[in-house]
Amino acid sequence: MYKVFLFAGTTEGRELAGFLSRAGVEVFVFTATEYGKSLIGEAENMVLSYERLSAEKMEEQIRTEKPDLVVDATHPYAELVTENIRSACIHTHTELIRLVRDEGTWDGGDITYVSSAKEAAEFLSRTEGNVLLTIGSKDLAEFTAVPGYEERIYARVLSLPDVVKSCSGLGFRGSRLICMQGPFSKELNTAMLRQYDCKWMVTKASGMEGGFPEKLEAAKEAGAKLLIIGRPKKEEGLNFKECRKMLRERFQIPYRPEITLAGVGMGSIEMMTGEAVRACQNADLLIGAGRVLEAAEKAAGNAHKAELYKEYKSEEIFSFIKSHPFYYHIVIAMSGDPGFYSGAKKLYGLLSSEKEWNVKAVSGISSLSYFMAKLHLSWEDAVMVSCHGQKTHLVQKIASSRKVFAILGTGTEVGELAKELLQYGLDNVIFHTGERLSYPDEKIRSGLPQEFLCCRTDALSVLCVENPRPRKRFALHSLQDDLFVRGKVPMTKQEVRSITLSKLKLLKDAVCYDIGAGTGSVSIEMAEKAYEGRVYSVEKKPEAADLIRQNRRKFCMDSIHIVEGTAPEAIKRLEPPTHVFIGGTSGNLTEILHSVLKKNPRVRIVMNCITLETLTEAVKAFQTLPVTEPDIVNVTVSRAKKAGSYHLMMGENPVFILACSGTGEVCRED
Repeated sequence: MYKVFLFAGTTEGRELAGFLSRAGVEVFVFTATEYGKSLIGEAENMVLSYERLSAEKMEEQIRTEKPDLVVDATHPYAELVTENIRSACIHTHTELIRLVRDEGTWDGGDITYVSSAKEAAEFLSRTEGNVLLTIGSKDLAEFTAVPGYEERIYARVLSLPDVVKSCSGLGFRGSRLICMQGPFSKELNTAMLRQYDCKWMVTKASGMEGGFPEKLEAAKEAGAKLLIIGRPKKEEGLNFKECRKMLRERFQIPYRPEITLAGVGMGSIEMMTGEAVRACQNADLLIGAGRVLEAAEKAAGNAHKAELYKEYKSEEIFSFIKSHPFYYHIVIAMSGDPGFYSGAKKLYGLLSSEKEWNVKAVSGISSLSYFMAKLHLSWEDAVMVSCHGQKTHLVQKIASSRKVFAILGTGTEVGELAKELLQYGLDNVIFHTGERLSYPDEKIRSGLPQEFLCCRTDALSVLCVENPRPRKRFALHSLQDDLFVRGKVPMTKQEVRSITLSKLKLLKDAVCYDIGAGTGSVSIEMAEKAYEGRVYSVEKKPEAADLIRQNRRKFCMDSIHIVEGTAPEAIKRLEPPTHVFIGGTSGNLTEILHSVLKKNPRVRIVMNCITLETLTEAVKAFQTLPVTEPDIVNVTVSRAKKAGSYHLMMGENPVFILACSGTGEVCRED
């Protein structure tokens, strides 16, 4: 087992201690106080010690335990300790790594630099206004030289008994002594500056990890001036990320990042959950796109602490993490909730393929729950769809549902949908649109479709449509014949249509062809069963195509696409079908079969034949094609006809129904 001595006096030191112990490296952790020890906590493979060691004691410990490496992660201002560690390592010929903090570059704010606490006290003696000291208790005595310090200076120190006693002895007591343990957020720093009416904040150049950015932002917001005690000298060493990378490579530690898919709500920080905020605050890498990444960055409270990677594509995110194995707390910000129309599903699958990676999700407030709450509407009975990049056939869903919630993908969709609903006779539904949800310029509108004909929204908006009179969905085929607009075009009758549809074995997301569609009766029932799919009604006769349009409008089936023309030419540019019904061929049966089997070698085919000649042709064609043995059914329907006080059964033309499926073999024309 590898062994490391770690002198930990910083947040980074505590992080490294946990990192090494979890990796199975035996780590001896040294802190100056018992309080420092308590912050680290006990863990497997870890030995904790709290006492201030001289150079000689350090040297003795190193000679006894013979560590492979010594890491100095003490505070940047702990000069003496750092020098003692360096001396002990030189005398024992032990490798030493110094962990240094990036000072960073800071813009904005009213900043004054001094070289020491004594110089800071001298400077403050020439100023007016209350002072918030955030440098701890070590150099507090220097500030007793400031005239009226007992009333003017507020000292923030650790909440330890000996520290309180020492500060009290110097004259810092009562409300002038603030005993707290960090880290301190920008908001808390701001509140303290305002509470005590401080014109000055004194701090050390503790870097990004030491909470300096939060102090800088707080001073700017509260209108206070910043007095910075500069670092004693420029140090050579590795920053936290470099140090962790070196340790991983040196001790062959597997890369085990903690990756959080965090839902950030609609985008404003106020809508983020506490868990999501905490994840962002602890991250060393934030990933996301656009406003989502901005929200995560703001939630982190320190734009400099975590690095940013602007990306939303799952493959690119996965590749980036895999090729940059030095981030251990990664947050991938997702809009709304990861479980509601997000890219989390695909991303989780990719990330989980790496067995050493710890992947979890943090829920967020979805646009659905937020928007429906704003409308005072329940949403457990709502149909939920996303129009982003896909055709969703909203008319059909709105016609048969009391509520439909949709995530929009373009700014023109609301106006286009309003026009379409009016064409289908759905003029009594209520529109609710939501734009910029949770932001100060949030916009919510309600009204009838005709009020939204010229409406444009933000690309990423939401819509809820209420239908007070939804049409009832039919549970069984088939519909009564007299429900359809008929005309003089032949129609597949109800009984035959019922058996035909049962042979098709439709799925909810089926892509259907109805070739020789006639009045569109089969198309209508296809669309009802395949409510998440699409139906292409292929018809060469203009009068028949017009009847299909009328029936499509009557039943509000916007998933039906009318293709005027003769198959197979008319179907060449259509997407591959999963199910095909052939009601008419115009003498092109073989060509039609070849065409659909080329598009999908496993397509389900059902064909109706009235004449024996057509039946014979169909059987011969199926015998030469890569399909299963046809299931052939002869259907004869007789209807009662009243003759005086009697009823006679009048026979309809018998119909042969053939059903088969492609075997999966590639269909080649002879």
